[in-house]
Amino acid sequence: MNHLFFQLNKLKSLLKNKFIFLFLDYDGTLTPIAQSPDKAIISRKTIEILGGLSKIPHCKVAIISGRALKDIKKKIGLEEIIYAGNHGLEIDGPKVKFKTPISLKYIIVLKKIKTILKKKLSKIRGVIIEDKGLTLSVHYRLVNTKDAWLVKTIFHEALAYYIVSNKIKTRPGKKVLEIRPVLEWDKGKIVLWLIARLKFVLGKKPFVPIYIGDDITDEDAFRALKNKGLTVFVGNPGNSHAKYYLRNTQEVSEFLEQILKIKTDENICQD
Repeated sequence: MNHLFFQLNKLKSLLKNKFIFLFLDYDGTLTPIAQSPDKAIISRKTIEILGGLSKIPHCKVAIISGRALKDIKKKIGLEEIIYAGNHGLEIDGPKVKFKTPISLKYIIVLKKIKTILKKKLSKIRGVIIEDKGLTLSVHYRLVNTKDAWLVKTIFHEALAYYIVSNKIKTRPGKKVLEIRPVLEWDKGKIVLWLIARLKFVLGKKPFVPIYIGDDITDEDAFRALKNKGLTVFVGNPGNSHAKYYLRNTQEVSEFLEQILKIKTDENICQD
């Protein structure tokens, strides 16, 4: 996996005179991962860069996050971009609004699971149970390292029946365990769906999808865009399906600034 900044000249020619569809994760990508979800605050500079990109005619920005839609919209606060919350289960943005139909049975099960987990995990200090409406997350970043295994054990034992009976599905992330509906819907599928909408509008005009993310859930998007766009993993390079990597959120901000400069210069030349 190559560091993205070593390929900047190559990337400039790739992005030149093409429509760019930029997909970005939030936690660990646009802002460093915080001890608790509420403390992950995006910098003013990064918001300004995103705002600049969203105003360029040949660029579209989408935030694809595991956070609830209401939460991620509040965190960023820009009107011109697309927000996909709960890993794409709910979407809102210019000319697009979507919410995956979820059965009442699932919502009832999710509430029951929340009650069970709150009771069983209550004695472990540092556990945060985040209710995101359509999904549920158990964060254990603040848990003592020696107790992390206990959180995972209790989580899987408590949910075994619901998993086996196909009432829910679970997925791990960075110091988090997630509960979702049993649907074939993930970050990869939502990205392809949004690209299909764009293709309909652009026709045969060339475009480049760019996806930047740092977590296990972003791997679905990396796989979906293999040989179709630019995929970037944030963090130490390892077993990721992304083609390039950036070391941290600061480098992500710098790269976004580079894209803004490339597209702004294009607009000036065209004017």
